[in-house]
Amino acid sequence: MENFRGPVKADCEELLARFQATESVRYEQFLEIWRDMNFSSIFCGRPEGNERRCLTRVIMSVASPYLFPPYTFQIRVGGLYLLYGLFNSQLITPKEKIRIALKDWKDVMQFQRDAVNAQHYDVVYIFRKLLSDKAFYFTAMPTPLCFREKREDRKKTEFCEEFVNPSSRPQELVTTDVLDEIGNIHDHYEGLKKAIFPEPDPNLNLIQQNLVPKLNGAILTYSSWQFNRAEFEQQDAGEGTSNQESSRRAQLLASIKSRSYGQVSEASKSRRHRQAQLVPADGEDFSQQLLAKKKRYPSLKTRTQLRFNTQVGNESEGLTRLWCLSAVNEEKAPEKKKKKFQWKPEKGSDPTSH
Repeated sequence: MENFRGPVKADCEELLARFQATESVRYEQFLEIWRDMNFSSIFCGRPEGNERRCLTRVIMSVASPYLFPPYTFQIRVGGLYLLYGLFNSQLITPKEKIRIALKDWKDVMQFQRDAVNAQHYDVVYIFRKLLSDKAFYFTAMPTPLCFREKREDRKKTEFCEEFVNPSSRPQELVTTDVLDEIGNIHDHYEGLKKAIFPEPDPNLNLIQQNLVPKLNGAILTYSSWQFNRAEFEQQDAGEGTSNQESSRRAQLLASIKSRSYGQVSEASKSRRHRQAQLVPADGEDFSQQLLAKKKRYPSLKTRTQLRFNTQVGNESEGLTRLWCLSAVNEEKAPEKKKKKFQWKPEKGSDPTSH
């Protein structure tokens, strides 16, 4: 069945290319292309019953990668619609499920959140319909592992360049290793300049100071701008919100974030567990108010000393009765002494006669 993988991939890419040309994410547009290509007849290639399931597994494995990155949002929507159509038009019973690895599930959930935020409710409906039909088969690996299979035999996944987001050349060129190498060269240059010229000369500053942090900051600024632009284009695709409403919402969120971040000062890593202090704009000191509002309960030592002093003032006998834990040193109640019997002779009798 591996011989069918190439033709099936070509048919799927043709369908997705036509859907990409529409510049829309609506399901009705995809359905028109599906019916025009008569794509449901793809399962009729092998009429034998014992081979239909193998062919269906190959078709599902070819179509499922279009649901994950690095493809664009529109191609991922087309991949979702494609899996929905293939799942409901297959000719075997029970139906073959869509194989999804657990490590890719977070990308699928993020894709759903992006669709909800952009108000593409048909995408959300198709995804939840697949969930309700139990169409997903959660696995540990995206492809099944075979015993004694060499890694050289596995073909690497080739992405269609037209479906993938445009790569960023600055991010590919300026990597972490390149920045480290530039920093080492800059430090070596500064050391040689100090060795040759003990006294610094301002005319010899041929290289900008703090070159590596500035270069890294420029790359981060460009990547954030590119990400925000791509997200803005995804929100405006199809029947999403208008440009004015989205721009107003973005400005409002940016102003709220700037005000909230400007008021709270970030604490150091060693003091992250403590409460952040507010820095007011008018210069007032709220530290006294915070300390006054916060209830401070006395410690165990303070409570013990307080009770100790109270008992000393009330009792005249001192501290012995309060702090003795054993009953040895406690004062015992006075016992009544027993009287000894004393014989007294009667009157008129001689005591020596007995």
